Amino acid sequence: MDTSGLLFAFMITTLAGLCTGVGSLIALFTTKTNKKFLSVALGFSAGVMIYVSMIEIFFKANESLTQELGVRLGSAVNVMAFFGGMLFIGLIDKLIPSFEENVHKEKDVTDDEKTNDEKRLLRMGMFTALAVAIHNFPEGFATLISTLKDPALGISIAIAIAIHNIPEGIAVSIPIYYATGSRLKAFMYSFFSGLAEPIGALVGYLILAPFMTEVIFGIVFAAVGGIMVYISLDQLLPAARDYGDHHLSVYGTIAGMIVMAISLVLLA
Repeated sequence: MDTSGLLFAFMITTLAGLCTGVGSLIALFTTKTNKKFLSVALGFSAGVMIYVSMIEIFFKANESLTQELGVRLGSAVNVMAFFGGMLFIGLIDKLIPSFEENVHKEKDVTDDEKTNDEKRLLRMGMFTALAVAIHNFPEGFATLISTLKDPALGISIAIAIAIHNIPEGIAVSIPIYYATGSRLKAFMYSFFSGLAEPIGALVGYLILAPFMTEVIFGIVFAAVGGIMVYISLDQLLPAARDYGDHHLSVYGTIAGMIVMAISLVLLA
């Protein structure tokens, strides 16, 4: 593996993960979050990830696998890996509290219905930070693998993940800030939850690097596609609808698909 390519992929993954800190800064230093913009942005991120997973990642993985295993077996392995990625991230989602639930709680806190129960707020913020960190772990590996396979594709995925990491940072920082009154503590919890992204990338790569044949690469790449689709359907689109008008989330999703389609044509 080219060292410069690996470093570039790791840098892109790190930047995407640290956008939780951007979300924290937005939440802590603005008096009002533009929820309509947030709804469109989340939909846009989902559109990018769904389109790139179904149109680009799935078929690139299939190409690698069929070349090595033949058309029938390669295609079967590709499909199983794709849905296996969904199963993997679904199990992670099942084992930890739903991010959506934490988003809803965060919204209640920001609607001027403040509570004096600071311990409860602090616990909520720390729990959200843990949930976000666990979610970010496989996302980091997905971004790294995608960038190694195709740098232009990896950048597009990293941008999409960066966009949806911003509201995660908001969800972490708001309850901690209301509980402690410290912007620094709120920012640090949010920032460190984002570090799970590059850590997940590094751990995943170190485990799989010795076995990284074209077949393994294809399987992992297909699984990445499944992970991206699941995240979009389970987290991004529901959150986009909750933050704004239903149609705004749809418009954002379509816009994300169009932008991703144009970029893939221009980079072809």
